[in-house]
Amino acid sequence: MRMSRYFLPILKETPAEAQIVSHRLMLRAGMIRQAAAGIYSWLPLGFKVLRRLEDIVHQEQIRAGHNPMLMPTLQSADLWRESGRYDDYGEEMLRIKDRHGRDLLYGPTNEELITDIFRNNVHSYKDLPLTLYHIQWKFRDEIRPRFGVMRGREFFMKDGYNFDVDKPSAIQAYNRHMVSYLRTYERMGLKAIPMRAASGPIGGDNTHEFLVLADTGESEVFYDSAILDLKLGDRTVDYDDWGQCESIVTEWTTPYARTDETHDQAVFENVPEERRKTSRGIEVGQIFYFGTKYSDAMNAKVVTQDGDRVPVHMGSHGIGVSRLVGAIIEASHDDNGIIWPEAVAPFRVGIVNLKQGDEEADGACDGLYKAAMALGLDPLYDDRSERAGAKFATMDLIGLPWRITVGPRGLKNGVVELTCRKTGESEELTPELALQRLSEIYAGI
Repeated sequence: MRMSRYFLPILKETPAEAQIVSHRLMLRAGMIRQAAAGIYSWLPLGFKVLRRLEDIVHQEQIRAGHNPMLMPTLQSADLWRESGRYDDYGEEMLRIKDRHGRDLLYGPTNEELITDIFRNNVHSYKDLPLTLYHIQWKFRDEIRPRFGVMRGREFFMKDGYNFDVDKPSAIQAYNRHMVSYLRTYERMGLKAIPMRAASGPIGGDNTHEFLVLADTGESEVFYDSAILDLKLGDRTVDYDDWGQCESIVTEWTTPYARTDETHDQAVFENVPEERRKTSRGIEVGQIFYFGTKYSDAMNAKVVTQDGDRVPVHMGSHGIGVSRLVGAIIEASHDDNGIIWPEAVAPFRVGIVNLKQGDEEADGACDGLYKAAMALGLDPLYDDRSERAGAKFATMDLIGLPWRITVGPRGLKNGVVELTCRKTGESEELTPELALQRLSEIYAGI
């Protein structure tokens, strides 16, 4: 994309309502604009990051054997009355009536709707295990929406639901989801720690939240610092191998890690003192096993191998995709702006022309831009007639991982400058070598 054709409304001043780093930077970098309290329009740069994250979530869910689908934002209140949650959920649920007087709601979650889909279409144990998921907009009418996309009223979320014939099978689904989430967050460049948590209105007796450590996090967290050394890396995972999934879950859940709601100081004190850490955390996902809570209430049953009709065991699993954008910025920024991890950056590389209008510089940049496009590097070419300092400031603010700077002085020596946003280190290379270096970096992403 050429900057001269791109909609990127940069702000020089920080809006007064932005209280945390991610909100300030998302506004300044032209990623979002508020449409109403807690509701945002996602402008091209922000939308591009959102789609990068969505793609990674889809890829890892499908890798784990889960089925993508799409459910509507509006749901019938009758289903929620059937489960008993319509009155229990509270004022966060937006309740509405259609022109015929029927009660509807803007879905904050989808347990009831997915259970209804399941019970009308699946009747035998032979069709299990089954996991269905979608990524859709949700709405929760927060009394005090704040912190931009971190605590908005409308948000983009992946929610998945597993159906299994018995508890052991459902616990395997729980483990499978935890492993797939660990891989998802790693690919995004995040260290998300699974922590024992409270289930809230979703229900169930087994749940973990995934939290990213950040000073602006809403939850106080307590953890054994040994968990920060754990990594899946290039490990091959067979999601049908119950033992392997359980082993990985045990590896990640043995070190102490809990939110303030489930914290046990007596147990925490068994952790060596030098590894006992307290911090703040941003929740970016949660997984639940809630047994037959919804299948009992809504008569979602299957026939077993023995001919019995039994309620299915269920769980739900969420990732806050839009919230992740803010969490990544909170975890990865400096005084100059955002520092995107390579896997989620809106553009892989920025190209800066130091002397727009110079025939040689323009020609070199055009050649670099076309070559980068051909290599799938998705470049953003700053071809505006702006001062070099302004171009550098824009690139730092929007946080592209790499920048190629092209100027007359370097071109006389046949080189361009390749700069890493994260470290600030620069290297002079021929244009061909600079693109080769970037191709190698992105080959495994």
